[in-house]
Amino acid sequence: MDIEQLEIRQHMAQFAPFEYLGDEWLDQVATQVEISYFQAGTDILALDQEINELCYVRSGAVEVSKRSGQLFDRLVEGDIFGYSDIMRNRRVRFPVRAIEDTLIYFVPAELFESLRADNDDFADFVETGGDRLKATVDQQRNDNQMSSTRVRRLIRRKPTMVDIHTPIVEVARRMREDNVTCVLILSEEQEGINGPRHFTTQEGQVRRLAGLLTDRDCCVRALAEDLSGETPVGEIMSTSLLTAPSDASIYEAMMTMLNHNVQHLPILYRRRPIGVLQLSDVMRYETRSSLYLVSSIFNQAGLAGLVRLSGDVPLAFARLVDEGADAQMIGRTMATICRSFIRKLLELGEAELGPPPIPYCFMVLGSCARDEQTVFADQDHGMILDNSFIPEQHDEYFQSLARFVSDGLAACSYPLCKGDIMATNQRWRQPLSVWQNYFRDWIENPDPEALLHSSIFFDLGFVHGELDMLEDLQALIARMAPQHPLFLAAMARNALNRTPPLGLFRTFILEKDGQHNDAIDLKRRGTAPLVDLVRVHALACGSSSHNTIDRLKDIAETRLLPEGVNDRLRYAFEFISMVRIRHQALAIESNESPDNRLRPSNVESHERHNLKDAFEVLSHAQKFLKFRYPVPSGASRGRSR
Repeated sequence: MDIEQLEIRQHMAQFAPFEYLGDEWLDQVATQVEISYFQAGTDILALDQEINELCYVRSGAVEVSKRSGQLFDRLVEGDIFGYSDIMRNRRVRFPVRAIEDTLIYFVPAELFESLRADNDDFADFVETGGDRLKATVDQQRNDNQMSSTRVRRLIRRKPTMVDIHTPIVEVARRMREDNVTCVLILSEEQEGINGPRHFTTQEGQVRRLAGLLTDRDCCVRALAEDLSGETPVGEIMSTSLLTAPSDASIYEAMMTMLNHNVQHLPILYRRRPIGVLQLSDVMRYETRSSLYLVSSIFNQAGLAGLVRLSGDVPLAFARLVDEGADAQMIGRTMATICRSFIRKLLELGEAELGPPPIPYCFMVLGSCARDEQTVFADQDHGMILDNSFIPEQHDEYFQSLARFVSDGLAACSYPLCKGDIMATNQRWRQPLSVWQNYFRDWIENPDPEALLHSSIFFDLGFVHGELDMLEDLQALIARMAPQHPLFLAAMARNALNRTPPLGLFRTFILEKDGQHNDAIDLKRRGTAPLVDLVRVHALACGSSSHNTIDRLKDIAETRLLPEGVNDRLRYAFEFISMVRIRHQALAIESNESPDNRLRPSNVESHERHNLKDAFEVLSHAQKFLKFRYPVPSGASRGRSR
């Protein structure tokens, strides 16, 4: 192999799909390519001409057009084209023209077909084509066993079930004989026979799943209270029962246990109990279990214990990434861990300060509310107080409680909000009626500058207290937002403030970080603008969902977006999120502080291709956003000053 061929081989080996090839195939490619030079403005492939070579851009830039002449794509060094036409009928459907002086490597079609036949990764790259981003995200999801494995696979024994009138001493004997830590309690109650807890036994009898009793319940509710052994089990059982269907994923079951801090979850098949999932069952799937971490949080007696546990949070995050969890799973899990810290701090705060003088709701905002949190995101939270709130009588208590929570979170490595969007700020610690007026004012009198700072409040998540207060706010937003086009236009304009980091020829626009290295901020230039634009569409269609993927599902039920756009937004969001998450996990494993700044030179070429595809989706979606929500004719652009 001569020097020129070695240079060809070395260059092509850096870019997908050639980077997937072994040495022998790379040698064949390097020795068989033909090289041609095209001046700017020259046609490389004409519409309907015969095509017998795969084209590889060695240097320069080309423009790919549709049959109508409309621009389809721009390609630069390392990109390939013509492969879809070779696989179709060897006729050019997308003409290509050089827009800079360009050098092209031509790979014979016969060699291209041999590469496809021999290398699965090479074949996957070219065969997915425009759906490459979708294929990558789908593969990530398929590789995640916790989201694809049904929870029924973890059930190894039938549940122990007893009648509601069984004496607790007999129940204890059954638990010892069956070597179980809980029993399910059944009743013969016939009222509401078609209710969700009614089922038919294998003997044809109708029974109702009335509750659950654990070995700990026997100690705390029976022995500690010195109850008679003849006391019916129905008097001490837990009736606030959570269940999961047998076809739920392990991940779904785990999240149910995480969100409600339970260690036993009955699993149902056609409403009939087939087993009980326990903490130890899930722990086999997570070495440093997030479920175990949440359980430990609620078992702490004070702040010192919470601070010690906070050191396990980045390790749990990195473990989830290592085990193949997807962005949705990781975001929900990390948000649940954060909420658990807050709930425990509120519990400790109320124990120290006394019971709250009036009802209240503690809510989170931003990424935690959307269940899209990564490692130790900034605090964003607020308090909704009952309308009976009297500042002189009540505010000292809630101010102290808010400070207790905020300081505690800071000690647990959740930084204070730089914008002071926390319940410690009196503006964000108000009665429900004041919050309702906030949102009415933001929607009815949309000052773009005010909305820029308050858009975070359109992501609301419940943590503790009176849920109906938060639901009242969410219902108000869902009802009012679609009826105010000026508000939607203002939100849309704000959503265009952060653009994807793509240049004219699909090259990355890099920024200097603190170490003077070229990088991309994956949050500021990727996930954040995607979240912003999806939020606008969700508000327009009256969605009350808070999670970005859930919002896209709500939007998909309308005709608000052109066909296919919804799916492309979902794949783009999931892919950028996962790249960001993996980047942070790698930093944690290297004992570095995780951040959002990715250097493209540090990732493989196929990932750079997918990032460019995802940013292109964002760019097109932002252009549509501007078109979809124009400022109404004759409308004012903000409040008069």
